[in-house]
Amino acid sequence: MVTYVFDSSALIRFVDNEAGAERVEAILSACAASQARICISAVQWGEVAANYRKRFGPAHEIYIMSTILPSEATIVPATAERAVHAAEFRVDRKPSYADAFALDLATDSPEHILVTADYEFKTVEDLIRIEYLPAK
Repeated sequence: MVTYVFDSSALIRFVDNEAGAERVEAILSACAASQARICISAVQWGEVAANYRKRFGPAHEIYIMSTILPSEATIVPATAERAVHAAEFRVDRKPSYADAFALDLATDSPEHILVTADYEFKTVEDLIRIEYLPAK
């Protein structure tokens, strides 16, 4: 079964109803119906939380964060091993450190597909499968 790895930009596009929101919604629905899996790094999840806290304040942030992902989705902890892998990607391939955590998750299996609106991932297309959301 395919596993979609979200980076923060995909979820922000979904909540903001921007370009690609309908695709993210379809993936979320597939997960809820047990037709696909979803995971996101705890580091990327934190980026989503920071974005909404900054824009809307703590009360709205808590509400949004509690409603985005279906219960079947997995928030993957930033373990020491994942942190080292992310650091290696950061140094060797130059993504941001937070994006390197998404990259690390996407390399876990050939069945993983990174879903992103961040076209800076083009520099690592040789390492992972990527589904880009449309540009704004």
